[in-house]
Amino acid sequence: MSREKNGWKCKKDCAVAVTINLDGEYFWLSMFPDSVNKPKTLSMGTFGLKRGLDRILDTADRFNIPCTFFVPGKIAETYPQKILEIAKRGHEIANHGYAHENFSKLTLQEQRESLIKCNEAVERICGKKPVGFRAPEGELTKETLKLLYDSGFLYSSSLYNDDRPYFIELDGKTTDLVEIPLQWQLSDFPYFAFNYSPAFPAGQGRIANYTQVLNNWKYEFTGYANSGLAYVLQLDPQTIGTPGRIGLLEELLEFITSSHDVWFCTCSELARSLKR
Repeated sequence: MSREKNGWKCKKDCAVAVTINLDGEYFWLSMFPDSVNKPKTLSMGTFGLKRGLDRILDTADRFNIPCTFFVPGKIAETYPQKILEIAKRGHEIANHGYAHENFSKLTLQEQRESLIKCNEAVERICGKKPVGFRAPEGELTKETLKLLYDSGFLYSSSLYNDDRPYFIELDGKTTDLVEIPLQWQLSDFPYFAFNYSPAFPAGQGRIANYTQVLNNWKYEFTGYANSGLAYVLQLDPQTIGTPGRIGLLEELLEFITSSHDVWFCTCSELARSLKR
């Protein structure tokens, strides 16, 4: 069954993109700048690079799945061997800002500099410039999307207004910049991230029940597959990469591969499929 009606040429039940936000300690530093002096808080981020990342890479190898890693430039500079290992295993590396900045608080020139510095950091390590971008937590501006288009990016994966990839409209005209939309229910961070001080999430909600989260992801996948949509999973090694939670990812992938015929793809592959 062709899914051309949904935008991409794929003879599968649906497209599945497993995406990884490799935020490390820069999530906490961008949200709470005074965390620079709080090693306990920062250690939650560094756990993702030290332990969680390898578990994700091994799981992807086991299921033969290509992933897309959204990497801040500073993470690339701090952990170059980790970035090189990701690339060597055949995964895509995309732009996630330089220091995980809130793009809505940056001037247009600061946004441009952040994109350039991240691209340069990744290219120095891997020899290949990122073609995709995901806005760090926080916001972006309308100018961000135009900047991505003007800078030659292939796609953005930052918005939440659809469950199919589409071409972005700027100034009343449809461009060839692709948006690969997200949904919060398909992200691990709102379910599992927690810190006492600084308080995250605000209001101090508790860590979600693992079985309920897995059921959420399974139900959503079934709906996406039945409708021929693009299922974009959004993960962070510091949350999904614990010994117990990596089992959730494994069980989800087993469910996906056993229940439907899907196209596992990187974000760049998904974006390019719209342009064939």
